[in-house]
Amino acid sequence: MFCKNCGQPMNDNQAICLHCGVKTGEGNHFCANCGNQLAEGAAVCMSCGVAVNAQAAQTIAGGNNLNGQDKVVMAVICFFLGTIGIHNFMMGETKKGIFKIVMTFCFGISAIFALIDFIKILTDSYVWNPDKLV
Repeated sequence: MFCKNCGQPMNDNQAICLHCGVKTGEGNHFCANCGNQLAEGAAVCMSCGVAVNAQAAQTIAGGNNLNGQDKVVMAVICFFLGTIGIHNFMMGETKKGIFKIVMTFCFGISAIFALIDFIKILTDSYVWNPDKLV
């Protein structure tokens, strides 16, 4: 592992870089995988091919945060069928979809969760996690 601020080698369990004093994982000048200098605003290290940050890795792997689904399609489905969690089933979040169905039939409150998901989808802040319940 290398410091992302100064590029110096670090141990995997270090909390800060002993060379520059920056907290581990902070900085964007050097690749944490190979230690080579990064281009300004780079999403991927051109030396080793590793994604520079988690958002870049998600974009490269799935195209977006919706498990590869189109943003507009997911927003429309969430708006019209979000209360019963159809968009969650389409993204592979089965537990979350079942939770919304139960909330709809037992308490009728899953519309609040659907509205939150709808806003997150439109603002690109929806974090896809198939193991997360809510």
